[in-house]
Amino acid sequence: MTAILLQPGDALVVVDMQNDFVSGSLAVRGGGAVVPVLNRYVAAFARLSLPVFATRDWHPPDHCSFREHGGTWPTHCVAGTEGAQFVADLTLPSDAIVVSKATQADREAYSAFGGTDLDRQLRARGIGRIFIGGLATDYCVVETVRDARRFGYAVCVLGDAIGAVDVHPGDGARAEEAMRRAGASTIELAALGAAVD
Repeated sequence: MTAILLQPGDALVVVDMQNDFVSGSLAVRGGGAVVPVLNRYVAAFARLSLPVFATRDWHPPDHCSFREHGGTWPTHCVAGTEGAQFVADLTLPSDAIVVSKATQADREAYSAFGGTDLDRQLRARGIGRIFIGGLATDYCVVETVRDARRFGYAVCVLGDAIGAVDVHPGDGARAEEAMRRAGASTIELAALGAAVD
């Protein structure tokens, strides 16, 4: 694996590491296993004073994605509830930028760019390359990656810090292939070398 040097213009985007996706109503099998790996990425970025973004579903109680309102999913990540909080073991820096998405009842938003100011915030900080990990590979991660590429960012997917829902077997693998086709590269912690020591 080619070594990667973190540098100014890089940012980390941690996608939806919330209680409901790790141990709650819409838990990703094995989702908790990515937390310690993500923490090492977070520490590497923080050590170099590079920005860390943390996205979260922040749904109103009547969100259109919920089954009782005609959607696909069980009720999850309702704004202000315990299920919507970041998992306790996730060690975000005090200056992490939180991006709330899917905040409108009638609009779904898998991508962290959908209906948010993430693109503006990245550009304001001169970011050109984004490292993306979190949950879930086959929904919010892949859609965030696709939008990041559409907006012209270089993207590195954290292959050892993502997890799939796999509603249909193989969805996660197909999402990873879709991200590669979109022009994203996949890395693992070892690629950062001394940055994670």
